[in-house]
Formats: sequence, structure tokens, C-alpha cells
Amino acid sequence: MAGPNLARRAVAAAKVIVVKVGSSSLTTSAGGLDRARLDGLVDALAARQLAGSHVVLVSSGAIAAGLAPLGLRRRPKDLATQQASASVGQLLLIEQYAGSFSRFGLTVGQVLLTTDDVVRRSHYRNAQRTMSKLLQFGVVPVVNENDTVATQEIRFGDNDKLAALVAHLVGADALVLLSDVDGLYTGDPRLPGSLKVSTVQTATDLEGIDIGAAGSDVGTGGMASKLTAATTATGAGIPVLLASASDAALALSTESAGPVVGTAFESAPRRTNARLFWLRHAATSAGTISLDAGAVAAVIGRRKSLLPAGITGHAGDFEAGDVVDLLDPAGAIVARGFVGHDACELVAMIGRTLADLPVEQRHEVVHADDVVAI
Repeated sequence: MAGPNLARRAVAAAKVIVVKVGSSSLTTSAGGLDRARLDGLVDALAARQLAGSHVVLVSSGAIAAGLAPLGLRRRPKDLATQQASASVGQLLLIEQYAGSFSRFGLTVGQVLLTTDDVVRRSHYRNAQRTMSKLLQFGVVPVVNENDTVATQEIRFGDNDKLAALVAHLVGADALVLLSDVDGLYTGDPRLPGSLKVSTVQTATDLEGIDIGAAGSDVGTGGMASKLTAATTATGAGIPVLLASASDAALALSTESAGPVVGTAFESAPRRTNARLFWLRHAATSAGTISLDAGAVAAVIGRRKSLLPAGITGHAGDFEAGDVVDLLDPAGAIVARGFVGHDACELVAMIGRTLADLPVEQRHEVVHADDVVAI
């Protein structure tokens, strides 16, 4: 079980598995949805579901699927046209999935999310409950960003990031990222000198790897976004497999001793609890608190609570219970946490010890259990 095969075995054994597929793996710029490619993907997903796993599909393709019906030759750049294309394409996409999964007697459920559904804690917990119930019913959730209503300010940006968040939200045992590239390479895979990376065990394995940031003609994500999603998930204790959509059957096989496909990313040994994962990756900060060097060392280095004596300033109109970013003396964000005092209350507390404060204010500004390093 040890060594480079650990992540692949974890993917093969996963009882709850999140699978993300990109637009370029389902569509073409000119022809909209490619039914044969979609059916091939569903064949692999259905096989895994019928083998006893719960499968959650995070699928791009709504905007791309709407291009041909609207007479568009390529992905539009303006938000309004993207939303119009998504409105038409999402219906086509989910209809195709529903029909394809029905060949195996499986039901799909559409789940459309915006960042508002994960940055607000109450929405995040509601999404958790909904997804959990769908899985209990044996439904295959098909998740996508709600491109029809999402504004530029509340977009995930790409479904790779969304997939990593969904993987933690549903308590997945593994995340599989399917792309038009068959894994991570040391450089441009089209160049002869680039080598495929079979396994990434630690961050040092990524040193010296040259990745491009550009996506395809119909999608938004490139290898950079997939790598970010992989490190987000693995850092939270979820192993990841990056593979080609054409290898979906092998990537989703329950046989860990089968052919080696894609790039496997080993996970951290401990899973981040949902509350702290949300705090690190999804929460929106309501303000900032500046720390002196001693407070940074205590909070980050020794995992202590933040006390008023170590604070040098703050910004924002936050209230107790809000999320705030903690800044080092240079102004860099070093941590994020739930603040225990209102901003207006904090003004008279800065630099003082707890003993100098009124009794009702003698508690931590940010408790050690409510902070994560960034």
C-alpha cells in the first residue's frame, strides 16, 4: 500500500468519487455536444456506480453546448452572451446526461452552484445536505456552475476549482479530473522533450514543471487550474487522479492493478474538517487584522489564539463571527479565522492585555480552533 501506488489504490477503492470533465472532452467548437463522447464517459461512470460507488459528476459544457444552437462559432467573451449560451446549453447538456444514464437504469439530478453557495456558511451546509440526500437515493448528481445567473464577481472561474470544493463538500474518497491531456507533463506535452509525471507525492515533485495557463477554445481551465484543484484536494486529504477523458474507463476502474493511466496525486495523511476547509478555500473575508511579529509566531508557529496585545491595526466593518484575514507586519495574508469581536469594539482593545480589558471583553480575538494558515 505504501509508495507511488497508494493514490491509485485509493481511487480504485473509493466509495464516494467525484469526477470532473471539461468542455473540450464533450464538445467541439463547431458542433456543440458530441453524443458519442458523452455516452463513452457515461459508460465509465455508470460502471463505477453499478460497482457500488457513489459517483458525483462535475461537468462543464453548458456554454459550449449552447454555441451551435445560437449560431456562435466560438465561446463568447462578454458575460451576457455567455449566460445566454449557458441558458440554452445547460438544458441540452442535462437532457443528454439523463438519457445516457437511463440506459443503465440510473437517475441524474442537476445541481447548479455559484460561489455564493459555498462562501456563505449556511448555503454551504445546505448544499451538503442536498448532495447527501441525492447520494442516499442512488442519484448521480451532475454539478455545474450556474453560468446563467453568475456574475463576474461571483464565478468560480473554472470547474476544476468547483470540483475540488465539491469533493470535500460530499466527503469524497477521491477526485478524478478528466481532461483532453492524459496527465501532467514536465513541459508542453506537444514537445518531444516533455515527460509525463506518473505520481506526485509531495510539492517538491512539482518543482521545475512548466505548465501553461491557457484553456481550450471552448473551456476556461488549463493545466494550471487542474494543478491548483489537485493540490487543494490533496491538501485536504483527498487523493486525485488526472487523466484523459478517453481513458475514463481505466481511470474509474475498481482494479488498482490495471494499466497505469494519468498522473496520481498523493493526499495529505489527515483530512481537513469541513469547517476549516470552508474557511481556507471558500469563505469571503469581511476585513483584516494586522499582527506584530510576535503574534504571527504565536498564531502560525505555535498555533495559539490571537490576543489583543499582538494586534497593530485592523480594516473593515466586521462583526463577531465574521471571517477575517490576518496580516503579518509586511501586509501579507498569513491566516484566516473567525473573529470574536466587532470591529468597533476592537478599536479600544488593540495592544492591550486581556487583564486590562472589561470582563465582557476578556476573550480571544481569534481562537486557535477558528484559524487556518494560508
